[in-house]
Amino acid sequence: MRMAKWGLLICFFVLFNNCKANDTIVSLQLLTRIANLQNKESSVFPRGIFPSYRLYALNKSRSKADINIFFTGLISFTLQKMRTYLTPYQQSIADHIIASGNEPAIKFKNQKGRNTYNFWPTDTPRIFPNSGWLNLFNKKQALPDDLDDTVIILLAMDAQDSIAKQVHELMQQYTNNGKKKVKNTFKAYRNIPAYSTWFGKKMPVDFDVSVLTNVLFFVQHYNLPWTKADSASLFFIKKVIEDKKYLNDAAYVSPHYNSTTIILYHISRLMALKPIPELDIYKDSLISFTKSKLLKTNNFLEQILLQTSLMRWGVQPSEAITVKNNSELINRIEDEDFSFFIANMSSMLPNQLKKTAGAIGLGKFYYFCPAYNYVLILENLLEQKKHELTF
Repeated sequence: MRMAKWGLLICFFVLFNNCKANDTIVSLQLLTRIANLQNKESSVFPRGIFPSYRLYALNKSRSKADINIFFTGLISFTLQKMRTYLTPYQQSIADHIIASGNEPAIKFKNQKGRNTYNFWPTDTPRIFPNSGWLNLFNKKQALPDDLDDTVIILLAMDAQDSIAKQVHELMQQYTNNGKKKVKNTFKAYRNIPAYSTWFGKKMPVDFDVSVLTNVLFFVQHYNLPWTKADSASLFFIKKVIEDKKYLNDAAYVSPHYNSTTIILYHISRLMALKPIPELDIYKDSLISFTKSKLLKTNNFLEQILLQTSLMRWGVQPSEAITVKNNSELINRIEDEDFSFFIANMSSMLPNQLKKTAGAIGLGKFYYFCPAYNYVLILENLLEQKKHELTF
């Protein structure tokens, strides 16, 4: 799975030593690398998809190609969001990446015609592609569409307001309610009528604070009228922050992202879009915890995410991230041990089983997407540019 090292004309490490003279060149190099990683044609990945891979927590010796729309959607969504801070030529590259990434989305769209999306292909239902015997259960055990992939894809595609409104109305049917209650969250949260992760009516109600930030980002981006479920989801996010569950129980309150750093990244993205008074009151404490986390972690991509989060909150990190040379930087960006997303089947289990299975890694798959890691670096660089223009 490790890709061949690629030659760069400049030293990327200037990016992490606050040297701004070559920002435009660095951005171009990163965009070029991202474009080169987008699949042109393959028997494994559909055209336009960014290859990603998964590792089973209980067997990390072998990675497998995973055909999903999640990372491709995230890449397009992030480029859409940061497009303003690219040069016209860079924008043309980004636009081509986005257009190419949107083409295969139809393969992941709900087959009954509604504007919801699945993590895996729906034209040929499957679970954990290339899993061997597990694929015998593709049709019977195929997962339903989910709110996370749906809002990410719609944002990536810059969907029409009418479609966003229609999907938002549909979401109101998939909440923690009297007919179907969440059973695997903290007792204090079990009566919050927030959104479930899944559109499937047969699926257990599942809370994930990171997913809920993405849903509310979608609501805010499209200026949709807030519903009871939106307010409840915001309340859940607020409680997770207030009770510091994102620090001590990250894997429990965000089973599909599984990390304090990534929760902070999601919360900061939501808060940076528009002021949310209910969350803004926690801004100083979030900044403090993020700074503390940044000082403690040695993981390069975690450092990037934490820096980006701080800049979204208006704070320029005081500590520069340094690397020795291009080879080291490439190794750290294409780090297979960094997982932005986790397929966590134990998240759907009852409370105690969820904790036990999650702790030992049963049903947990770590996902790795080289192209998305480069996008996170590009986003960090563009946040620096945005920060300089704003402050």
